[in-house]
Amino acid sequence: MNIEALAENGHFAPARIAKSLRTSRDEIARTVGLGRDAVSRRDRITSPKTQKRLREMVEILNRVEPRFGSALLAYAWYRSEPLAGFDGMTAMQLVREGRAAEVMEYIDAVDAGLHA
Repeated sequence: MNIEALAENGHFAPARIAKSLRTSRDEIARTVGLGRDAVSRRDRITSPKTQKRLREMVEILNRVEPRFGSALLAYAWYRSEPLAGFDGMTAMQLVREGRAAEVMEYIDAVDAGLHA
């Protein structure tokens, strides 16, 4: 996913992310564990928490997209594939709990050939 295409005025733009992933802003909000206002009200979109969650999701998708060949397949993995060693939780569930760093470490370990 081209980060520049997902940004507007120096911030991640939920509407652009949603369009890129062929979904809605509301779905993006749920995917990263935020409320509807966080992706629809201008002051909330630019808040540090909203921007952090959006950035984390984009970073994770960018790390796995080469493995799947498209952003849409990477997004499907993010939302539905249980990760080994995380009690059956998906990347989405972990991000919603504020554990995006653990997801990125897991991806890096898998890419390095280590079994997480």
